[in-house]
Amino acid sequence: MASRMSKRTRLIIVILTAAVLVAVGIALSHGFSDPSDSTPQGQEAPDFTLSTTTGANITLSDLGGTPVVLNFWSISCAYCRQQLPYLENVAQQSEGEIEVIAVNMADSAARIQTFFDDYEPTMIVALDENRATFVNYCQNFDNSRAYIPFTLFVDSEGMVQYKKIGALASEEALWNTLHDVFGTAIPETS
Repeated sequence: MASRMSKRTRLIIVILTAAVLVAVGIALSHGFSDPSDSTPQGQEAPDFTLSTTTGANITLSDLGGTPVVLNFWSISCAYCRQQLPYLENVAQQSEGEIEVIAVNMADSAARIQTFFDDYEPTMIVALDENRATFVNYCQNFDNSRAYIPFTLFVDSEGMVQYKKIGALASEEALWNTLHDVFGTAIPETS
């Protein structure tokens, strides 16, 4: 009876091992993709006009012909603050070939000015004071829990080609996404 029990145990172990290997194979073939990342397959980006921290207005449709990284953030979000330098570096290094719009949907203009202190960002810092633009994008691009940071990659035709709910892991991850989505050249690091 002991040998029969060990055969059953071995059979269970073989079946479990096979199941684990199949699961790992499936995960590898899908690249461990994060379900919050997706390609909306060219859904049109809703147009908006927002005021900016410089006192001007920004209208998304006015940027037609230029790819846009649209990021929703707030000062109280640590992950948002962590990725702001990545977005700013892209704005600086792309030299206008990509527009970066950091839409703050929680803080007053005065608080944002205090946050940036004397620094004047290259990226456009817009104010969504009534959160209407943020809510519209959350509804249109499956962010029903209104997570931030929330980043959308809008092509030169005004179509959202990719979204990221949550923080970008690194500046390198941002550049890789820009390369994959827009074909943007990745700058060499020194």
